Amino acid sequence: MTEEVQKHSVHTLVFRSLKRTHDMFIADQGNTPAKDPKCELLKRKLKVADEYALVKDMPKEGGNKMHNKDVIKPLDENSWNGSQDPSILGTHPYPTGSGVQLTDGSSMHTDPSKSSSMEMALYEKNRMMDTPAGSGVHDIRQSHIDRSDPSKALVAIGNQQALVPRKAPTMPKPSWHPPWKLYRVISGHLGWVRCVAVEPGNQWFATGAGDRMIKIWDLASGTLKLSLTGHISSVRGLCVSPRQPYLFSCSEDKQVRCWDLEYNKTTRHYHGHLSAVYALDLHPTIDVLVTCGRDGTARVWDVRSKACVHTLTGHNNTVASVKCQASEPQVITGSHDCTIRLWDLAMGRSRATLTNHKKSVRAVALHPTQYSFASGSPDNIKQWKFPDGNFIQNLSGHNSIINALALNSDGVLVSGADNGSMHFWDWRTGYNFQRIQAAAQPGSIDSESGIFAMTYDQSGSRLITAEADKTIKIYKEDETATEESHPLNWRPDIQRKKRY
Repeated sequence: MTEEVQKHSVHTLVFRSLKRTHDMFIADQGNTPAKDPKCELLKRKLKVADEYALVKDMPKEGGNKMHNKDVIKPLDENSWNGSQDPSILGTHPYPTGSGVQLTDGSSMHTDPSKSSSMEMALYEKNRMMDTPAGSGVHDIRQSHIDRSDPSKALVAIGNQQALVPRKAPTMPKPSWHPPWKLYRVISGHLGWVRCVAVEPGNQWFATGAGDRMIKIWDLASGTLKLSLTGHISSVRGLCVSPRQPYLFSCSEDKQVRCWDLEYNKTTRHYHGHLSAVYALDLHPTIDVLVTCGRDGTARVWDVRSKACVHTLTGHNNTVASVKCQASEPQVITGSHDCTIRLWDLAMGRSRATLTNHKKSVRAVALHPTQYSFASGSPDNIKQWKFPDGNFIQNLSGHNSIINALALNSDGVLVSGADNGSMHFWDWRTGYNFQRIQAAAQPGSIDSESGIFAMTYDQSGSRLITAEADKTIKIYKEDETATEESHPLNWRPDIQRKKRY
């Protein structure tokens, strides 16, 4: 016969469970566990050994201040006897070089002076270092000074030597550049002007905009020569071939087109990008086109066969800029993942990754004559040296989203930003010699004064900017300016170069 289980309410059952738990754990609640004597003893020993090991054993009274190993002895092994007292004979406390004997007829030096003790300590410290064999105490002291404090120099004053502070490195005086001024504004596009390219003959230049149009303008007069239609989204990149009558364009519609300028028609399409294509560049010596975009890749195309030779993968965000050059590394990309990659074109893989930037790298500019380049980011503009991407210096002060960089053979670097500001820099010293705030054209709001692209013409004397107020602005150097009328506002500040 089964017993009937007495039914209780849920409240009663919960209360009983709570009471059982309370009775079980309340007995030693809050009490610390008992201490183990062995553990306590071991803990004290470890603490003493860790914190007081250097001072817990007192030195013996009346002993020699210097042990046998701390004294420099003459290097003549025949005259050495291990049973001798650890002291030095002679009027000179220590020999000045290899194998120099002490003078005779002098008292024993059993208690070296303070300066001698310091020299002995120097000897011990430098004995394991790369001091040449047979060096004397003077040489050891000299090498120790040279290593210990690079900010001080040893200068001879009479017969003595003294440590004096080295002269702090200062920024070299920058080269004088005439200021730049606006001399032409060209209107014609119906959307943001996103890219600009100058043809190798320096007769005309092309612009692409958010109105899906590519327009070709006469460089001398600024008049419209031609409009090309075909893209179905904003045109983001242009490049003119120096060897064929071809114009290459890329767009947010994933298309890369080759325009034959003899027929003004598209003759080739390069299919492969999975998203918007943001930039492109032609290789200067071989018929290769490199494009990059929002799919995080840069693609290398054979111009004639339209084949994708390489897909350069490695960036994990939008690749915003790409540049090509004849020498290694032949392809350079800047990305929104804050890195710059230098690519081996033959192997199709990255040979170096520069991670110094902290924010998106939207612009890269190559120096036309030197083996170096610059990259632009909201945190800094940085200069780099090829082929390994060694850091040269920071160009700080343009605190905005830098969309474009341009560099001419005179060493004038220009950075253009999203807020319409332009900074002109001396390439050698990194000195910012001019700042311009681009004015939005009448009818535009102030927030439309952004600069999306800029380039110099082939002579380096005209600067063409593509802006958010739907205009193209052309700047030139002020011919009337001289060093007297526009002096350098520069003083030799102490140089604080960052290491990265």
